[in-house]
Amino acid sequence: MCRFTLYLGPSIALSSLITEPTHSLIRQSFESTEREEPLNGDGFGVAWYVPGMSPDPAAFRSISPAWSNRNLLELSRVIKTHCVLAHVRAATPGLPVTETNCHPFTHGPFAFMHNGDVGGFATMRRRIVADLSDNSFDAMLGTTDSEHLFAMFLDEHSAVAAGPSTSESLTVALERTLQRIAALTREYKIDHISYLNLAVSDGRHAVACRCSTDPRQRADTLYVHSGRRYVCEGGVCRMIEPTDGGGRTVIISSEPLSEDAGWAEVPFNHLVIVGADQTVTMRSCVL
Repeated sequence: MCRFTLYLGPSIALSSLITEPTHSLIRQSFESTEREEPLNGDGFGVAWYVPGMSPDPAAFRSISPAWSNRNLLELSRVIKTHCVLAHVRAATPGLPVTETNCHPFTHGPFAFMHNGDVGGFATMRRRIVADLSDNSFDAMLGTTDSEHLFAMFLDEHSAVAAGPSTSESLTVALERTLQRIAALTREYKIDHISYLNLAVSDGRHAVACRCSTDPRQRADTLYVHSGRRYVCEGGVCRMIEPTDGGGRTVIISSEPLSEDAGWAEVPFNHLVIVGADQTVTMRSCVL
């Protein structure tokens, strides 16, 4: 399993999410508190948006542990963005640790990341690949179940969106991706559970989910925090009301980044939908 954080709001330094909070994503890479294994040291990745330069996200990924990568520390100190997806990886057993297998994955305006695994992926992989369009198949550079999910999402989004992406098109495409995996699990009579905490953004909207095929309703942790402006000072991070009346802020994270009381757990088999104005809605997802 892995840990990830998604931010959408007023422009902030990457360090406000990755290094500064008391339970920053870097700290979660070696001291995760909400999974049995505290280490997430099989690489990391960051995708961020700079709309004035390109509608497509930039990405920096490495197989080194996040806690020891000096480049990550230096870049996060000076890069500012309004939208970032950051991920620390604990590789699924049997999948190689390579740069191309590190999240987030990007294609066109989309950035995508996954915490969990597709149960029985080896059994259904050939079927997944056979059903992909040439465009989505060619977009895959690695071998993970996660990137196959992203390729499926790309196809589903192409099917539901005739024009620019919206929060609704992202949501429907993600729902259909989840339902395809659940249908394959039933078709192939796979006993293994799929853990499907996914997050996707186009730089303006975002959708994440806390989902699982576990009949006991167990899923990896996921939290959401929304407010006016997120600030970090001396490791203490909180939402504040800006004096200039600035826009809203949303953070979706595998674990709370701080002791701020605003963190709320996402219910089992629910999606978190973030609109262009950073309003947050939730809806259930039936697998």
